[in-house]
Amino acid sequence: MQFAYLAGGCFWCIEAVFQRVHGVKSVVSGYCNGQSKNPNYQEVCSGSSGHAEVVEIKFDESEINYSQLLDIFFSAHDYTTLNRQGNDVGTQYRSAIFYQDTQQKELALEKIPDNAVTEITQLDVFYPAEDYHQNYYNNNPGQPYCMVMIEPKLRKLFS
Repeated sequence: MQFAYLAGGCFWCIEAVFQRVHGVKSVVSGYCNGQSKNPNYQEVCSGSSGHAEVVEIKFDESEINYSQLLDIFFSAHDYTTLNRQGNDVGTQYRSAIFYQDTQQKELALEKIPDNAVTEITQLDVFYPAEDYHQNYYNNNPGQPYCMVMIEPKLRKLFS
C-alpha cells in the first residue's frame, strides 16, 4: 500500500471524492505541516497554526497509481485560487500536495497545471482530525454544506 497527502479546500470535500475512487483503500481527514503538535479544528481554523486541511489516502498501486490520483485531485478542486475554495477562505484551505519522496515530488511537478497556485512541499507530519470529521459526507449527506458543496462535485466527477 502507498499513501498520498493532498489538500484541496475543506477536507470533507476531498475525502468524499477519494472514498469513491477504485483502488483507494482508506481516506483519513487531518492536518499537515503546521507549527503546533496535535492541532485541533478550532486552532487550524484560526489560521494561526499554519496547518492545511488534508486527506491521507491509502491506495493500492496495482489498482491506481499516484499520477492518476493527482489527475483526480486537480479535477476535484479549484487549484487557481490561493487559500480559498468557494466560501471556505484561509490558509488551511490551500491547494497543496505533500510529497513523501522524490518520485512523488517529480510526479507532482510534472502534473501541476501552469496556472496552479498549488503548493508542493515535503510532508513533515500528518495529524488525523477529530472523529466527527471522519467519513463526514457519508455520515451527513443531508447537511446543507454537503448538499451545496460536495454533492455537485460528486455528480460532476462520477456521473
